[in-house]
Amino acid sequence: MAVGTLYIVATPIGNLEDITLRALRVLKEADLIAAEDTRHTRKLLTHYGIRTPLISYHAHNQTSRGPELVRRLMTGENIAIVTDAGTPGFSDPGADLVARAWEAGVRVEAVPGPAAGVAALSLSGFKGDILFVGFLPRGEGRRLKMLQALAAENRVIIMYEAPGRLARTLTEVAGAMPHREVLVVRELTKKFEETWRGPVAEIARELQDREIKGECALVLSCPQEVAAAPVDLEGHLLAAAREHDLTGRRLADRVAADLGAPRRQVYQAYLALKGQGRLE
Repeated sequence: MAVGTLYIVATPIGNLEDITLRALRVLKEADLIAAEDTRHTRKLLTHYGIRTPLISYHAHNQTSRGPELVRRLMTGENIAIVTDAGTPGFSDPGADLVARAWEAGVRVEAVPGPAAGVAALSLSGFKGDILFVGFLPRGEGRRLKMLQALAAENRVIIMYEAPGRLARTLTEVAGAMPHREVLVVRELTKKFEETWRGPVAEIARELQDREIKGECALVLSCPQEVAAAPVDLEGHLLAAAREHDLTGRRLADRVAADLGAPRRQVYQAYLALKGQGRLE
């Protein structure tokens, strides 16, 4: 008996028009659709007149339902897995079923389409390599530890957040990563979609007291270059000359060592002061 195929089918994030022709065909032709929330998925299927049987597959039943789905695949059934929104396998149990299918020798096919993180990234205009984080840990200690680790990253960071935790998360991100910009988008692709973009501290302040509804996606830019404060070489040279009674290259070398500045640059400043008669 031929083994079936597991189809990883991306479905709309919000707007029901955001689905591919191939996804509609696969959902219609599959023997079974494994859905994170059958009630939610049934609305999509009803909208497009698809009558394929549904079965639930979510975080609370994946341990028992996963092996059952693999057994059905092994008997020749073709199964499509969908999440409530976007592409299965991102911050949902889809990856677990896909791993089981590979281990069992089942054919796995991706039917690509919407993904909230990718859509938010396209809105951001931020450039650089990408790190997808998903949801931060809920425990304060683990969450802050992760933010400290992310602060060392030089990549664009994509994360998701629930509306009730958005203000706290933005405040914590601003504390850990102050030199980044952020794009925050809620209700992505839906009727009441809203976006905010700017320095993370500014957006954190703007949304601190706002009542936010709907799931949110955040995109953090690569760290911004922080302009170094100009060094007052003349002031340092004059002060060092008075304090240490030095002149010439010895003075320039002392100031260069104290400031970690290029010796040639400091010596040129010394010569300028000497030419003005302000140093010997």
